[in-house]
Amino acid sequence: MKTNRLWLGLSLVGLLASCNFTEEIYLNENGSGSIALNFDGSEVMSMAGDSLASQEKPMDSVIYFADVLREKKDSIATLPAEEQERLRKLEPYRMHMKSDPAAGQLFFELSRDFGNIGEVEDAFNAFQSTGVLENQDSGQAGSPQFGESTSVSYSFAANTFTRRSVITDSVLHQQRLDSLEGASMFLGGSTYTLKVHFPRQVRSASSQEATLSVDGKTLIREVDFLESLRNPALLDIEVELED
Repeated sequence: MKTNRLWLGLSLVGLLASCNFTEEIYLNENGSGSIALNFDGSEVMSMAGDSLASQEKPMDSVIYFADVLREKKDSIATLPAEEQERLRKLEPYRMHMKSDPAAGQLFFELSRDFGNIGEVEDAFNAFQSTGVLENQDSGQAGSPQFGESTSVSYSFAANTFTRRSVITDSVLHQQRLDSLEGASMFLGGSTYTLKVHFPRQVRSASSQEATLSVDGKTLIREVDFLESLRNPALLDIEVELED
């Protein structure tokens, strides 16, 4: 499941330079919709300098994980059961990767459609599972796999949307946090933004820090990236819509 060497060469630098993620959800009246997690790595590209721009050509591609899993099913069958399960969870997703070194642009987006948002698991952990945040050339991880110690669930019913996070293994979670300490000075100022587009106007939200769009249908909650890893509940929210 390796991607173009451009992503691999920049992934670790990207995480250390800027971790500005946006989790964006579109909800329809019947509960269906889509979810996407995107990472704008343009700052990473600018840090790489002119040498990368001269070596790499612009690219714009989409990977459908269902296709990859089908094509690679024989080799995947030889992997440990845990690894097979991790890959199977990516089946509903597609990854859009776009770069233009000369223009200083670098963009990742992992997205999927759903019939009911209750089907969706943690988007950030799914993003980590793609391997985009790993420097596979050096064997170093760009970010610890917090999906092994946390869980996120969503629901949308009876005019109410909820997003809930729990730490499932406190010992392992602390180990993950300890492994980030060396990168904390680089991660300062990085953000994680939750953006939810509703089919109707928002009546109330449990978070006082959340903001609304002018039309009252889009809720935005931005938190410090490191703090969101330390305390996943920062992005917990319950939103009630107008009738």
